Amino acid sequence: MFVRGRVQGVGFRWWTRARALELGLVGHARNTADGRVEVVAQGSVAAVERLEALLREDPSTTRRPGRVETVVVQQGVPRDGTSGFVER
Repeated sequence: MFVRGRVQGVGFRWWTRARALELGLVGHARNTADGRVEVVAQGSVAAVERLEALLREDPSTTRRPGRVETVVVQQGVPRDGTSGFVER
């Protein structure tokens, strides 16, 4: 998922990591050069969909920092051997 808005320098990646770990997801959240945050998440379909819903939620019920304008989802192939969820 690529998240656009005021999402860099506000604790957004940390918040995303915390929600992903709560949902049992693995992957990462990283800043991109154009100001977006890339969120790569693997796990159950329901958990990934829940994370996407939390990213899009307006207003946030989970005290999400920053402001999300758009979330673009790109489906990918799961990678074996991925563990944990990190901020990059």
